[in-house]
Amino acid sequence: MTFTTDPRRFLYRDNLLDPDTAQRLAADLLHRCDDGELYLQYRASEAFGFDDGRLKTADYSTDAGFGLRGVSGEMTGFAHANEISAAAIRRAGETLTLLDPSRSAMSAAPRQNNRHLYTDGDPMGLIPFADKVALCQQIDAAARARDPRVAQVTVGLSASWGVVEIVRADGFIATDVRPLVRLNVSIVAEENGRRESGFFGLGGRYLYDHLFDPATWNRAIDEALSQALVNLESVEAPVGEMTVLVGPGWPGVLLHEAVGHGLEGDFNRKGTSVFSGRIGERVAAPGVTVVDNGALEARRGSLSIDDEGTPTGETVLIEDGILKGYMQDRLNARLMGVEPTGNGRRESYAHAPMPRMTNTYMKDGTDDPAELLSRVKNGIFAKSFGGGQVDIVSGKFVFSCTEAYLVKDGKIGAPVKGATLIGDGPTVLTKVTGIGNDMALDEGVGICGKGGQSVPAGVGQPTLLVEGLTVGGTAA
Repeated sequence: MTFTTDPRRFLYRDNLLDPDTAQRLAADLLHRCDDGELYLQYRASEAFGFDDGRLKTADYSTDAGFGLRGVSGEMTGFAHANEISAAAIRRAGETLTLLDPSRSAMSAAPRQNNRHLYTDGDPMGLIPFADKVALCQQIDAAARARDPRVAQVTVGLSASWGVVEIVRADGFIATDVRPLVRLNVSIVAEENGRRESGFFGLGGRYLYDHLFDPATWNRAIDEALSQALVNLESVEAPVGEMTVLVGPGWPGVLLHEAVGHGLEGDFNRKGTSVFSGRIGERVAAPGVTVVDNGALEARRGSLSIDDEGTPTGETVLIEDGILKGYMQDRLNARLMGVEPTGNGRRESYAHAPMPRMTNTYMKDGTDDPAELLSRVKNGIFAKSFGGGQVDIVSGKFVFSCTEAYLVKDGKIGAPVKGATLIGDGPTVLTKVTGIGNDMALDEGVGICGKGGQSVPAGVGQPTLLVEGLTVGGTAA
């Protein structure tokens, strides 16, 4: 469904605020600042949880509000409220009087952007409630019919639709309409008293239609079931330093955590990242090129504009192993003397923006993945990852594998359970000895956390051969 009337009506309603008044308020309240904006947001969301053969949860909510931010030098004043009205915005403006007046002219506005990377349709308005519940039931029944070892099926279906508007003191106005959908399928398989699980999820900035395609949800079942059945046959994971072949696509989450956060502008401006002050230096093996690209159509991490109004695009972070740049919002870009890259993001109107990743991935190499496998004499193949954590200052990370296999003399062997990959981002990039020609992006389920804020994000990479990576396992 495409709106035939202006979606801004969700922001300007009930005669509490109109666009002209919002513009005047921004000009009046922010004129003493270096930068800043009035950020208006409306968001509707729904989520269905289907478990143990029945609908367990069905949630629907709407939220609307504004965030008013003023920046002067390195200081930021920020106030927000869940009421979009002229009176509430004026009250919020009192916070900005605590800032020292700017000593320079306000930073130039972002360039205008007419590109639309996704539909403005409402994913929730197209499909009746009963049909969404029926889809969950259908997936549950189909999964159980696949294999008698299926003991439990959990289905999650969710969507959101939102409108944001950035209003600046200099007259700049930018509006974005953002859809987002997601389908998760989790399966527990049981055999001889042993239970193991598998998971598959997908989504993006599009409507429900794709998720209701039988080919789509049947693939989700097949992938989740396959992982569960593989894990039923898994053996204890080995321990020690060894060669690791890392699969394409979602395993790029390791790259996201291990080096992505360390390449965000705020950490580097403050000198707290292991990559601080290293522009132009070699930080990875030759052939390693890492980019952040928020301009990929319909991807989960994509945005037509970031939450400061800057158009997104491809930012080259590492090129052929050389550090080229960082991801920047407006504040850090100004203080570092560079251009913003369209990476100013916020969870909602209740949060101030900060430099955040969009879709971060490693570009293709030239190696045949099968040939890379043949090089592994004794190691593991990490096909899929679960959770992980990283220390931004040191770059050290720990990641758990949800599907991994032993590799001996170039042949994939038994699946393993309990494997974790341990290392640090800067070092692991220097240990890459092979880069596949099969780059893939994740399926669209990534959520990135930073500073108490969560935003949707994308990851990706080709098959990678990494020498001398520490594997933590459960084998004695």
